[in-house]
Amino acid sequence: MVEGGVVGTEDADFGNCWRVSWRTPYIMRLALSAGIGGLLFGYDTGNISGALLYIRDDFERVDKSTFLQELIVSMTVVGAIIGAAFGGVANDKFGRKKTILAADVVFFIGAIIMALAPTYIVIILGRFIIGLGVGMASMTAPLYISEASPASIRGALVSINGLLITGGQFLAYLINLAFVKTAWTWRWMLGVAAIPPLVQFFLMVSLPESPRWLYRENKVEEAKEILSRIYPADQVEKEIQSLAESIDVEKKLDEHAGKDMITKLKGAFTDLPTRRALYAGVTVQVAQQFVGINTVMYYSPTIVQFAGYASNSVALALSVITSGLNLVGTVISMLFVDRYGRRRLMIISMFGIIFFLIALAVVFQEASLHSPGIDLADSRNFHGPNNTCSSIIQSTQIQSAKLSCTKCLKYNCAFCANQNTYQPGACLVDDKQVEGFCKAEHRTWFSEGCPSKFGFLAVVCLGIYIIFYAPGMGTAPWIVNSEIYPLRYRGIGGGIAAVANWTSNLIVSLSFLSMIEAFTVAGAFIFFAMVSFVSLCFIYWLVPETKGLQMEEIEKMLRNGFTPELFRKKEAKAASGPA
Repeated sequence: MVEGGVVGTEDADFGNCWRVSWRTPYIMRLALSAGIGGLLFGYDTGNISGALLYIRDDFERVDKSTFLQELIVSMTVVGAIIGAAFGGVANDKFGRKKTILAADVVFFIGAIIMALAPTYIVIILGRFIIGLGVGMASMTAPLYISEASPASIRGALVSINGLLITGGQFLAYLINLAFVKTAWTWRWMLGVAAIPPLVQFFLMVSLPESPRWLYRENKVEEAKEILSRIYPADQVEKEIQSLAESIDVEKKLDEHAGKDMITKLKGAFTDLPTRRALYAGVTVQVAQQFVGINTVMYYSPTIVQFAGYASNSVALALSVITSGLNLVGTVISMLFVDRYGRRRLMIISMFGIIFFLIALAVVFQEASLHSPGIDLADSRNFHGPNNTCSSIIQSTQIQSAKLSCTKCLKYNCAFCANQNTYQPGACLVDDKQVEGFCKAEHRTWFSEGCPSKFGFLAVVCLGIYIIFYAPGMGTAPWIVNSEIYPLRYRGIGGGIAAVANWTSNLIVSLSFLSMIEAFTVAGAFIFFAMVSFVSLCFIYWLVPETKGLQMEEIEKMLRNGFTPELFRKKEAKAASGPA
């Protein structure tokens, strides 16, 4: 999973969840209705990967500008950062339900603006508005589910929200693929996002506010009425008492930590356990993004084209596989994260990520070195001399054997493959009319990547990279951040880590295509592999295991200082002295 993630699965007993939900279907209705926010989150961060291919076809300036492509993709992340900040204030002031309804309105407006966009500037505006909804939904949906669920199945229901996020991303790829043959391609791909918020809006209108928020606002009778629909009659009073005690403790902690943000921030960084928790929490959130996952989720079809699959529809079809593997990986995490622990899953995940990032770099480098050559005669005489790439004309002193498709694309030209795809082809001006001439001769037009016998291997490595990412680094960072902060600073700690995650996401998504232009695809993956190795070291040193520990135990461990197991053994051996 890319962002949002699972908020906590320490009590995620899915068998018990099924039994309780079967007896009280109202609980599942609450969870699934709010969970549509997670589905929207996933869909609106995933659909741009395919839509971008066709936006480039319709707007030549976007096709020629790496920066504009990055801006269209990353503007949702900019909106999400602002939306998450606003969502936090709105949740406290107006309640969880009204914040979800507001997010639905924002989602709907953003989707309609994008579907009807006359220019790429309007698409960017729509992406920003959608981002506001993503930011609000990313924190409100799991919060509502958590507060409106019985404690015994809370973790399982919140985990379902995380599953819906990756499910939304997978759905985005499927819907993108369904619209590739339609007249308005990207408009349908982006516009379909207006349907789920309408559904959620009408479902949520008939559902209650979070009982916890109502009780905190002194609306005790309303809170009791909702709890009576969630819990058996003999448990309602006990839950009311538990809720009252919890909120009383929460208010006292708020007074201790301070009400204004500056005081809370100072307190968080001067409190030793909280500061160490922030080291761990921010580390895993930043690492989650800098392993390069959103280069895959946002640019997957483009990467597939770099691997040698020129067709938009083929690139989208292969990208569905990678998104489906991300969904499967999330399910695996839900099943095993409490059995094997968060730290262990992340470390195993990082080893696999590093290995397959290096493998991807090797594959793309080999593809670059063995790309088809350029037929100079074909290039110079292709439907007239004006269609030839000008840089090739200036390369008369270069032997044709040294010219290749890879060098052609570096000149910002395009490659019209030979009918025998892997034989030398023509290096031509990257122009729609010239592209039409090429396709009229039943030849394939390559403007992003070159024909390559290594293409399938690149897709396989991409898939295995996802398999290693999803169960560990995809979900565990969010679980760690839900558990590791002392209660008095849980809100501020989680907020700092979430901002670190979104900011890292923005940096990666806004720089990926530029990085490829500067360092090649292979160089970009090597960069992510190196950053992943550094991140692995930080995770090993700074992130403790939180599985099965009470809040008090985690705080005590952080106060005493965390030492990796390998070094604990060395310290114990040194302390025991010679035999």
